[in-house]
Amino acid sequence: MTKEINTILTAARRHCDTVIKPNIESWNEAGIWPREASDLAAAAGLAGLYCPEEYGGQGLSLGDGIRVYEELGKGDGAYAFALSMHNICAYATCGYGTEAFKTQWARDLTSGRKLANFALTEPQSGSDAANMYTRATINRDGTLTISGSKAWVSLAGEADVYLTVVKTSEIPGHADMAMVAIPRDAAGLSFGPRYQTPSYAFLPLSEMYMDQVTVSGDNIILPPGQGLQGALMAIDIARVSIASGCCGLMESALDTALAYAKNRKMFGGVNLDLDGIQWMLGDVMTELEASRLLYRSAANKLGTPEGPVMAAHAKRFVPDAAVRAANTCTQVLGGMGLLAPYGLDRLSRLAQMLRIVDGTTEVSRVVIGRALQKRAAGLADLAVPKGFGEI
Repeated sequence: MTKEINTILTAARRHCDTVIKPNIESWNEAGIWPREASDLAAAAGLAGLYCPEEYGGQGLSLGDGIRVYEELGKGDGAYAFALSMHNICAYATCGYGTEAFKTQWARDLTSGRKLANFALTEPQSGSDAANMYTRATINRDGTLTISGSKAWVSLAGEADVYLTVVKTSEIPGHADMAMVAIPRDAAGLSFGPRYQTPSYAFLPLSEMYMDQVTVSGDNIILPPGQGLQGALMAIDIARVSIASGCCGLMESALDTALAYAKNRKMFGGVNLDLDGIQWMLGDVMTELEASRLLYRSAANKLGTPEGPVMAAHAKRFVPDAAVRAANTCTQVLGGMGLLAPYGLDRLSRLAQMLRIVDGTTEVSRVVIGRALQKRAAGLADLAVPKGFGEI
C-alpha cells in the first residue's frame, strides 16, 4: 500500500469522525443532502479518487481507492454510496469523455465543485438493462434529443450532471446503447417526488424524467454500441464499493455492541463475559474479516475478465453479512438495541438498502451461476462406472 492511499484513508477516517458521525442524525431529520459535507469530502481529496492528477484527481487504482468507502461507511453507508457513485462518474468523465466535455467538467467533478450521478435503471425494467425505453435521437447537427425516464436516481436534483444510459434506435437489444451526460439545468429535465427513505432521508432519491432534452454531441461519454458495456463496468465498480461501505457498517455495529456488552452487568459479571455473547460477536468479526478480504480481492480484479464475477461474489456475500451483523448486534443489546440513540436500527435498514441497490443478492447469484456454467463447459465429462446409469 502506497503512502498516497494511506494519506487518503486517513483523510476519509477523519472525515467520518468529524463530519459524518456528529451530523448524521441532523441530516436525516432535515432530509436535505449536506452539500457542505460533500464539499469538505472533496477538499480532503475524496471526490476524484481514480481520476488522473492532470485533471485534479488522486490517480489511485480502483483497488486502492475503493477502500475509502469502508472508512466512510463507518459513519453512514448511504453517504458512502453517494460519494462512490460520484467518483465512478468522475472516473468515466476523465477516462472516456470528449476533450470538450473534460475541459468543461473534469476539474469541477474532481474538486467536488459539482457533483455527478449515474442513471441506468428504469421504472419498468429494474435489473433488465437491455429492456430500456429511454431513447436518444442523434440530430443532423450532432446534438442528441432524449426522452424517457429513470428510477432510483440518487442525488436526484442535487447532482449537477447525470451520466445516463440511452438507446439510440428502436432495434431490440443493447447494440445501440450509449452513455450521455445530461446537465441538471438542461431544458426538459425534471425529477419526481422524492422516495420516502426514513433511515437515509438526507439522500435524495427519485425518478428522473427527460422530455425532449437536447444536449451537445460533446456530452457523449460512450458512443452507441459501448453504452451497456460501460454501464456494466460502472455497476461492477459500484458493487464492490457497496461491499466496502458494508464493511464499515459492520465495524460500526460491532463496536456499538462491544461498547455496550463490556459494561452491561448481568449474572454476576458483564455481558461480554458470557460465552454466548462472545460467540455471537465472534461470528460477526469473522464475517467482517472475510468480507474485507473478498471486496479487496474483487476491487483488484476490476477491469480484468474475472472482474464481473468477483464483483458479484462481493455484492452477494458482504451486504448479506452486514444485514446479519446489524441484526446480531441489535440482539446483543436486547431491548436497548431498538432505541434510536444506539443507531442499530438505522444500520439494519442501511444494510438492507445496500443489499438491494446496484443489483440484488439474487442478481449476483445469476452472474455467479452463469460463470459456473462456463466453468462446467470447460470440464471433461465424468466417466460413468460400469453398472451405473448416466449422470
